Amino acid sequence: MKASTVITLTGIGVVSLLLIGYCSAQDDDYEEVGADCVDVNSLEPDGSYTVVDEDYCDDDAHYYGSRGAYSWYYGGVRTGARITQGTTVRPSDVTITSRNGTVIQRGGFGGRSGWGSGS
Repeated sequence: MKASTVITLTGIGVVSLLLIGYCSAQDDDYEEVGADCVDVNSLEPDGSYTVVDEDYCDDDAHYYGSRGAYSWYYGGVRTGARITQGTTVRPSDVTITSRNGTVIQRGGFGGRSGWGSGS
């Protein structure tokens, strides 16, 4: 009976390692999306926003009200200090990196907390 228990536990261990390896390999397959911090009150008729320093999109900053409202803008084409053709809706299952190289969200299981919600 001890041999069957050892075989069962070994089998579970092997399957677990294979599953972990597979999930780790899948992280590399996620699409990468860039993000810029924008002043959401600066929307122009052409659909562009003004890009601001990414510190404004840090949840710890909470810049709202008379000082403006800021959000991450995902994907987009930047021209000078303006960006367009993207979205303020945070995409899922992608790796999101700011223009300065800060990882905002990793593809797969969850993302980094403490950053703007992309509303």
